[in-house]
Amino acid sequence: MTRPASFKYFKTSPEIIRLAVMLYIRFPLSLRNVEDLLHERGIDVIHETVRYWCNRFGPMFAAEIRRKRVQQLRAYSKWKWHVDEVFVEVNGKRHYLWRAVDQEGEVLEAVVTKCRNKDAALKFLKKLMKRHGRPENVTDRFASYRAAFRELGAAKKQQTGRWLNNRVENSHLPFRRRERAMQRFRRMRSLQKFASVHSSVYNHFNQERSLASRDTFKLTRTAALAEWRCLCAE
Repeated sequence: MTRPASFKYFKTSPEIIRLAVMLYIRFPLSLRNVEDLLHERGIDVIHETVRYWCNRFGPMFAAEIRRKRVQQLRAYSKWKWHVDEVFVEVNGKRHYLWRAVDQEGEVLEAVVTKCRNKDAALKFLKKLMKRHGRPENVTDRFASYRAAFRELGAAKKQQTGRWLNNRVENSHLPFRRRERAMQRFRRMRSLQKFASVHSSVYNHFNQERSLASRDTFKLTRTAALAEWRCLCAE
């Protein structure tokens, strides 16, 4: 059996590459932490190799995860988005990360911009609606959202409220923990790539263990790990 095209010119087995990418993106570890964990398993690689694997294969894994999940999300009859933005320091300058999650906490989209205004909100919402349709949207009272929805002809689909947007506010926490471990970002492009990959990997392994029994959680966790090990295998 030949290796798939994505792993064709790599001497390292796909299983090791998938493991390294999962450890770095899923958990708040540095590249050298991942190198040490792999060394404990008898795998001798340097941290720069881990960085290269994440940059090369991370977007590929994320794209495959996203393809499999989008159609499932659209099947919900009461699908609703929660939209918010947070500031992120990139090489000492403030940028804004716009994120959208659904009513279950599934991260739908992440877009980085230099400004926090109507044009930035419009760019984010257009990309979001092109990929996921036009369900109801929950936002805060930021005026740029209202102006962007009005221009898109979807003003009636916007909802605002004091506590309605807690779902997306809480969803920022996993990314913030990962950001601290990475000690910030140096380029806007790197932030955009990592935010997109991180959201897909987070969705894949997020089992909401507090809402399920122990037996159910163990089954879903095992299924998610088995599916991860088959990514880009064909």
